[in-house]
Amino acid sequence: MTKTIDEILSRCQLFSQVDPARRNRLAEVAVIRKFAKGTHVFHEGDPCPGVYIVGSGGVRVFKTGPGGKEHVLHMISPGQTFAEVAAIGGFACPASAEATTATTTVLIPYHAFRTAIANDHQLCLEMMSGLSYWVKHLIDLMEDIVLRDATGRVARFLLDARTEPDGSIRLPGLKRHIASHLNLTSETFSRTLSRLIEAGLVVEQANGRVELRDRGRLQAASEGLFPLL
Repeated sequence: MTKTIDEILSRCQLFSQVDPARRNRLAEVAVIRKFAKGTHVFHEGDPCPGVYIVGSGGVRVFKTGPGGKEHVLHMISPGQTFAEVAAIGGFACPASAEATTATTTVLIPYHAFRTAIANDHQLCLEMMSGLSYWVKHLIDLMEDIVLRDATGRVARFLLDARTEPDGSIRLPGLKRHIASHLNLTSETFSRTLSRLIEAGLVVEQANGRVELRDRGRLQAASEGLFPLL
């Protein structure tokens, strides 16, 4: 069943603490935007189009180096936002965004969003809770990259992934994109996932799904205890 703009906004972390009346006013100016798999939502340096909220599907946000090498900054799942920092700060898109599968988003256009936050200080205060969640997410990601080994990063990523109705998780993109997001090579990511499979912690299924067989041991692996399992 297709979700409405209001449903997508109400399930979004950034707007979770926003008063329903204020959220409804944002919904009135928002529009649905759909993207086919592999479609660029915007490119690095483009004027910010506004705040995007993923309703279904997924988006990768990435930077491209001078030599063409890409590094995935974020893997955006349903309920999460992207381009919000550029919209709040009033600057161009600092990275590119691409749909990793058929994706439906809600877009709150840039000028409408800027007008809303300029005219409603309470809205800004209510959004701060959602923004603090995003800052915590970035800190956790930095902790993973700096303090965890490859096994810890992959285990933590699997534990944090969105759970499907059948209890499995769906990898939010290609393995090489997930590897880049975790600051690993593709080979290291695949080798690490294979180790977790061989240890009986996870089972790889078809269509990019993974079943987490032992969350307790996977949590221990995320904390650097994998050799002791």
